[in-house]
Formats: sequence, structure tokens, C-alpha cells
Amino acid sequence: MTPDTAALTGGFSDAPCDAARAFRAILEAMARPGRIYPVTGATPPAPLSVAAGTALLVLADGTTPVHLAGRFDTPEIRQWLTFHTGAPLTAPAEAAFAVGDWAGLLPLDAYRIGVPEYPDRSATLIVELDALKDEGARLTGPGIEHEHRLNLPEPAAFRANAALFPLGLDFIVTAGERVAALPRTTKVEDA
Repeated sequence: MTPDTAALTGGFSDAPCDAARAFRAILEAMARPGRIYPVTGATPPAPLSVAAGTALLVLADGTTPVHLAGRFDTPEIRQWLTFHTGAPLTAPAEAAFAVGDWAGLLPLDAYRIGVPEYPDRSATLIVELDALKDEGARLTGPGIEHEHRLNLPEPAAFRANAALFPLGLDFIVTAGERVAALPRTTKVEDA
């Protein structure tokens, strides 16, 4: 398969059902911060994980600017994302979604956090990790009955983000075929 035709593969094999299942998993993850959910459907080019690629397929479209950060900004990922979603690729300041590893996504202040009149006009960052584990930072807040634990790359950055509420960034954390989320309402404490 040539690089030009590789972008044509890796989407949903049964688009209506795959998209509905994936969207439901991401919705559950946002509603129950810190819980880890399985998500499948896409087979994007490396280094994009199945979970991150699937999230982009259900969340991005031709009106959703996406920023590919660091090592995730490859010709293969650009072509794949453009073919399957039509999402325009953009700089961090204009992005509705950004995807990359933690180091590639920094600095966080490069992304929109909304404005008081429209706090929803902020970015959602899809953070690729090597693994997702129910350990590490303590999470509390809306959608969490008592607490959850989640390995986060830099708990202080998530804590600072929550302090901006109602402004701030939302996060989708992915690894392999697993997804968790941290909306800006989630309180984060060190382990």
C-alpha cells in the first residue's frame, strides 16, 4: 500500500455502529472522570493510538480545527485525519481539539480556555500516554461519587487548569484501546 492510499484505510468498518459505540464510551468517560473505558473502531497510523484515532473520528469534522502536536504531526496522520474527518489542521491557538503526548502538547497556555461569556469555546486536549492505570492522582468532583485514581503526567498542571473554572481545558487521556477523561470540573490532588 502506498502512503497515498494508506490514508484511505483505518476508519470504521461499520461506521454507524462503531461510531455510536465509540461516542458512548467517550461520553461515559467525560461524565465519569477518571474511569477508564475500552474504545475501538479505528486503526490510525502510528504513533496515534486506537483510542485517540477513534476519538478523533467521532469528535472531529470539517468544522472542527485540530492541532497535531509534536511527533503526532506526521504526513500519514495528517492525510488519514483529513480523509476520514475533513477536519482542518491548525495551530494550538485556533484548535478545538489537539492530540499528542504530554511533552508535545505543552505549553498548555497556547490553547483557548474560553471567555467568561462563552466558556465552551475552549480546547479539548487528547493526551496520549504509554498506559492508563487506576492509580496515581486523586480525582474528585462532579461525576465522581467518592474518588478515582488515574496516572497523570503532571498533576499540578491539571490542578491549575481546574482552578480556572468555568474557563479551562478539557482532557481526554488515551493509551492503546483505553480512554479516560478529565473535564475542567475535576479536582486533582497528588497521590
